Amino acid sequence: MTEQTNPFESFQEQVDDAAASVDAKDGVITRLKNPERVLETNLTFERDDGSLETVRAYRSQFNGDRGPYKGGIRYHPGVTRDEVKALSGWMAYKCAVVDVPYGGGKGGIAIDPSDYSESELERLTRSFAKELRPIIGEDRDIPAPDVNTGQREMNWIKDTYETLENTTAPGVITGKAIDSGGSEGRVEATGRSVALAARETFDWLDRDLAGASVAVQGYGNAGSVAAALIDELGGNVVAVSDSSGGIHAPEGLDPRAVKEHKTETGAVSGYGDAASITNEELLTMDVDLLVPAALENAINGDLAADVAADVIVEAANGPLTPRADDVLVENGVHVVPDIFANAGGVTVSYFEWVQNRQRFYWTESRVNEELERIITEAFDGIIDAYEGRDVRDLRTAAYVVAIGRIVDAYGQAGSWP
Repeated sequence: MTEQTNPFESFQEQVDDAAASVDAKDGVITRLKNPERVLETNLTFERDDGSLETVRAYRSQFNGDRGPYKGGIRYHPGVTRDEVKALSGWMAYKCAVVDVPYGGGKGGIAIDPSDYSESELERLTRSFAKELRPIIGEDRDIPAPDVNTGQREMNWIKDTYETLENTTAPGVITGKAIDSGGSEGRVEATGRSVALAARETFDWLDRDLAGASVAVQGYGNAGSVAAALIDELGGNVVAVSDSSGGIHAPEGLDPRAVKEHKTETGAVSGYGDAASITNEELLTMDVDLLVPAALENAINGDLAADVAADVIVEAANGPLTPRADDVLVENGVHVVPDIFANAGGVTVSYFEWVQNRQRFYWTESRVNEELERIITEAFDGIIDAYEGRDVRDLRTAAYVVAIGRIVDAYGQAGSWP
């Protein structure tokens, strides 16, 4: 289903597409297509049987013109240097498009976490935190959860950093548990912004999300939360999938019940009387709204030709290849880009960081209200660029907005030897 597309090359192509509509020197655009630095390290840790294992880990710091680097840490066997470079670039533009004062960062360890015990993962995480210690900090680089990481890993990193630095610095990391300085509303934030993006897009298209048929590929945190919130907005979620396969019920599914089933069994398959489908069948299903919420490159150029959805809202990072974008534009499919649609996570991470710095914590209702304001204002800015700059699609419009803000920050700072 996926083609061998280098994610960093895809990212750079997206920047080039938008750069033609931005008033900036070629050298500045080249700078904004490459990370400022990349940490590549080998982590050696002890297994439960006393043996030692060495794995590769990365942290890319993409651009700090608008503030500290910001981005998640993922544990996945597919983690590569080019992947984290691309993801850190997407984070820089994601923060800029929603006007959050951060740069872009991303990290990862090339492992399958299911192969390790909790104690092994803790030793590995703390080993990585020790390597990250010189380059992270509340005003330097602020990691967060990503694929296969969560509050547990963030708490370990925070504790390791604070212990080694002999300080208290809850803002060094976000996505923490509430009792460790986390924010209300953080767990649902990414899925919530996806649902808000869908709502705003359907309103812009003068269509009703209530009653619209919806398919969600990927049923982790972002996909399952987005499905549940879209359901609350009246959307009819007819199909969902995960790595084990998918399920389809034309009359509609109960997204929260499906999540409970997945929690109990480890997969969405086998839920009730729903029919079994493949991930490819879900991605090409004739629905009003498709939400790809798994990993990058889920839809390539060949598969895009068979996509029948009217609107795609990207919950995952980079789920479409550049060729897929070309095909979908030709076919009149509106794609709401990842750097906007899934920006709820980093937005509420910013709220968490602000609360940590102030030592004053917000209610969940305030978090959700502020998130909705930022997402709706960002959408309006993207539409203004789309309609006012004569760009080809919403992705290019989002990059035009984001690049413009970063270019302005860089220019205002000036350059010096």
